[in-house]
Amino acid sequence: MVYEKHIPLRMCVATREMLPKSQLIRLVKTQDGIKIDDAKKISGRGVYISKSTEAFQLAKKRKVLNRAFKCNIDDSIYEKLEEYVNGNGNR
Repeated sequence: MVYEKHIPLRMCVATREMLPKSQLIRLVKTQDGIKIDDAKKISGRGVYISKSTEAFQLAKKRKVLNRAFKCNIDDSIYEKLEEYVNGNGNR
């Protein structure tokens, strides 16, 4: 009998599809503001978004981070996320 390794799934806040954690970017709301959590270890309210540019554009258009974090998100956060998606996110 062969056992498959469990792959944790999380929902993308933009596309609402379930994806493996490795294909997602975690954003965390801390006392210092919203941060990209590369190590996925920062404590705080976290949400996941797909590393695709389509998911990012959808999130920016619909302002899904505002709803997810229940606060007004500054455009600089979307700019950092876009930079991350276009640069580091697609390694």
